[in-house]
Amino acid sequence: MSKKKQEEQEITKKVNNTEEVIADDNTEKSEKEEVKEEVIPPTTEELLATEKDKNLRLFAEFENFRKRTTKERIELFTTANKDIMSTLLPILDNFERSIKANNYGDEDGTVLIYKQLKSELEKKGLTELEDPIGKELDTDFHEAITNIPAPSDDMKGKIVDAIEKGYMLGGKVLRYAKVVVANKE
Repeated sequence: MSKKKQEEQEITKKVNNTEEVIADDNTEKSEKEEVKEEVIPPTTEELLATEKDKNLRLFAEFENFRKRTTKERIELFTTANKDIMSTLLPILDNFERSIKANNYGDEDGTVLIYKQLKSELEKKGLTELEDPIGKELDTDFHEAITNIPAPSDDMKGKIVDAIEKGYMLGGKVLRYAKVVVANKE
């Protein structure tokens, strides 16, 4: 075989290969077009249902946001004075100690100032926890600072003395009552 014939055969092979590649590409394109034709566009009812669902979800999310911010705002108003109340509690304690130590009467100026301060704080939401003496220790409201031997059998495990009063602000404990508990043994 001559070189010319070999070259012609190689060119023919290359052309055939190229035609096959082009034919494969065309088949792939036609298959893709067929796939595209098979995709059915959504109907207006489906689009409407999808948009209604999106709208409903958006509305529910907004309602949840509104409720949450309202709740946070109310909570903020009830506890906004927390810091100032915390700093005024030791002053209340000192007034009580002074009144007790000096045996002041109800008409003494110190007692009147104490009562006025206490009533103004109560208007702002400060409430005093009830006297815990003789009750079981409740760690939601009391902080046990020490244990002592029980003075009697019926006082075992109960609060014997209150060192500091407890206070609540807006339904939450601002300061736990510091108490002494009788041993159970």
